Amino acid sequence: MLVIAHTVTYAQRLREVFSLLEADLRVQVVFTAAPHAFGEGVSQYLRGLGIGTVPWEQARRTEFDLALAAGSRGVHEVRAPLVRLSHGAGHIKLLRNPGPLAPGEERPPGMMSRQHLMRDGRIVPAAVVYSHERDLETLARSCPEALAVAHVAGDPCYDRIVGSTPRREQYRRALGMAKGQRLVVVTSTWGPTSNFGRLEALLPQLLSELPSSEYRVAMLVHPNVWAGHGGWQVRSWLAACRGRGIAVVPPEADWQAPLIAADWVIGDHGSLTAYATLTEAPLLLTPGPRREISVQSPAAHLAAVAPVVSPLYPLREQLDYAAEHYRTGQYEQVASLLSSAPGQFHRRMRALLYRLLRLGEPAIAPEVAPVPLPPCLEEWEDTSLGEAR
Repeated sequence: MLVIAHTVTYAQRLREVFSLLEADLRVQVVFTAAPHAFGEGVSQYLRGLGIGTVPWEQARRTEFDLALAAGSRGVHEVRAPLVRLSHGAGHIKLLRNPGPLAPGEERPPGMMSRQHLMRDGRIVPAAVVYSHERDLETLARSCPEALAVAHVAGDPCYDRIVGSTPRREQYRRALGMAKGQRLVVVTSTWGPTSNFGRLEALLPQLLSELPSSEYRVAMLVHPNVWAGHGGWQVRSWLAACRGRGIAVVPPEADWQAPLIAADWVIGDHGSLTAYATLTEAPLLLTPGPRREISVQSPAAHLAAVAPVVSPLYPLREQLDYAAEHYRTGQYEQVASLLSSAPGQFHRRMRALLYRLLRLGEPAIAPEVAPVPLPPCLEEWEDTSLGEAR
């Protein structure tokens, strides 16, 4: 089986899938880093897992029994039945290039569009995997030709976060949270309207209004930001965080443990903010680009119910307000949009892979390991910001 990793984000999502083939001596998994504008760091991420890659040119000339991808660029060239899956919390961002759409045609999310699913009048993937039954309704409007190969498997991050939430205190201890300290996690997608794109408004509040003796801050910045600007530039922009109790989580790190451990999440319209609805943390949102977000996405529904953070008021007071008004289960409706098959992703996904490989499944249930314990926040502060000094 060929695994096509376009970006670090895609590779992290694909890891949930190719790990389902571990210990099966009948299957060899081959990896390639396909060209992509945000492809910086993919090969390094895979090497960190002990994975070598073959060149893209070699991969697309070689025949495989199956291929796996979370992106669309160049995958029509692969000589294998292709499985495509989404890489985030629902389908948040609308198709950026609406050129091929007919006048008045609704702009769909990217992975729902003919532009991303078809080539020369035919459906490229042998299977397209979605997280929610509602996705099929959208697909029926935007690319009905793909319904024949669409499968609903649920969401791996949903299942792993929910399954790991009972370990919250272990994650907090591993992160080095002292008794009485509270953790604020800032999540950012990529683009000019993301939290990182508006950092000049949020960062001064984080630096000056949250004393490190009481608060720790962890910033989860989308890997596309690191790939697009380069690690040195990102670290330089965030160099003021050093020594101020603010850890910048590197792009290759597992983001789920800090999210579960958070006392608050300050998020934007990205996937991590939507996944935060599965945790016990009160949320504060920064305004998002409403015209670029699918109205059916978890992000759009969250924007309608979560409080909004403002640079005009003290951040500490806003955090207290969010905590005071938070109620358990407040975001259950939003969370329900992340998956219509809770706890079933790994079982459904493995069954699909083996069916396409024409192999019988192993006679044991797929293992869903909990989110691993993270490094201490100080370690992330030292390694992610040290080069900017």
